[in-house]
Amino acid sequence: MSFLMISFLIVSCFKSETYPIEPMISDAEVSNYTDSIVVSFAFQDGDADLGLDPADTTGVYAPGSYYYYNIYLDYFEKDDTDGWVPGKDLNGDTIQFSYRIKPISVSQNTKGIKGTMDVTVTSYANPFSNQSDTIKFKIKLIDRALHESNIIETPEIISQ
Repeated sequence: MSFLMISFLIVSCFKSETYPIEPMISDAEVSNYTDSIVVSFAFQDGDADLGLDPADTTGVYAPGSYYYYNIYLDYFEKDDTDGWVPGKDLNGDTIQFSYRIKPISVSQNTKGIKGTMDVTVTSYANPFSNQSDTIKFKIKLIDRALHESNIIETPEIISQ
């Protein structure tokens, strides 16, 4: 989306533990600020292959490919009549924020990782909708082996 700027901060406490090779995410939280929000969630990955190197831009990681990005936030609005509906842009397309995070560095003998990921989102409310006073996101994470995480939802975000 052209009205969105993002920055990532990955805070982690890595321990060598055993987890499934598919990333798992949980515990979505939102911190609401005047001009931005921070979407935070816990993650774990059994083969410690989260993130993409900036040079990973060919094959399945090529620009335009679904796997060029490795984190997705689907945008939903609480419609007064229909409940939760996907937010739409001016073209009538559903709004999906897609991001590319860099690899998380771990030692060679690390088998699994876990930590917390924070995504700072500015201009997060849909300026093209009169239903964007209450929103939420559905979140998905993808590792380098193209394993997709479960999908979690943020709590409701109410415009200030």
